[in-house]
Amino acid sequence: MYCGANVAVSDAQFRLGVAGAATVLVAVMAVVRFCGSVEIPGKPAPPGPTGSSSQLLTKGAATPAVYQEYLERDASAAGVRTPTIEDMSRKFPYRVDEARHVLEVGQPALEIAGVRLAVQREDNTLVLDVTNLTSSSIAYFVVSSVTPNLSGCTSARPVLFNAMVISKGKTVRRVECIWREGMALAITRVETLEVPPLSAWYLSLVPPRLVGVEDRIARGHEPPESSEKCSTVVSQSVRSGLEQGQIGWRDLVDFYARHRCPTYRFPSSYRSFRSDGERQVPDTAAGM
Repeated sequence: MYCGANVAVSDAQFRLGVAGAATVLVAVMAVVRFCGSVEIPGKPAPPGPTGSSSQLLTKGAATPAVYQEYLERDASAAGVRTPTIEDMSRKFPYRVDEARHVLEVGQPALEIAGVRLAVQREDNTLVLDVTNLTSSSIAYFVVSSVTPNLSGCTSARPVLFNAMVISKGKTVRRVECIWREGMALAITRVETLEVPPLSAWYLSLVPPRLVGVEDRIARGHEPPESSEKCSTVVSQSVRSGLEQGQIGWRDLVDFYARHRCPTYRFPSSYRSFRSDGERQVPDTAAGM
């Protein structure tokens, strides 16, 4: 017996073996073609949470722990004391005056709802000075119109000012219209909300149009420097709520005083706090 001996294969046997192999290959190709492709098991899902990045952000931002981290980071950026979640859950003092007042140049200032209002002529424009008379920063909303009713007020060049917040003891000046002899300013509504320092910074970042301030006034707003910007888009539900009186300036400002606008969007179901701690913050019903 020789283990390394060569085994002779005739030509006939070789051709028979090749033909058999070809037959098997053709059969396999037919199965693949007509019965479907061979399935390869997929890669197992990586460990950890699932969902899109926006979904994960939403879930995280709704938790008190992440909300507190935002408070700490934003307070550092604003250079103010970090409030607690309890601080941000308190009712903010609110004032409103719904009477109609007419102010003329040279007339004594009017004090209502925690502010002093005075009309001035500055070069060729009519301006309104708004002074904060309270003991803290305030969000403010002064609804005005020139009288007699004149068009073309938006052609007046605005001066930059904070259209959302006035610091304690400070005055802001806003352009109302191009000056014309005999004109006056009608004030039809004034609302103010006393807010803590971080809330004042949050509100200063909010585009005034988001809380119902008209374009004639909103265009002069100058927000503080920030690496994060708030959306300028007003949702249809909020726009409709404002038009129908279901949502008010107080509701919108109360929300944005507690929630950073680059992360949290106002939900149409939100209403301002009427007592301390009546709901949790962040508002988990808020869209993000």
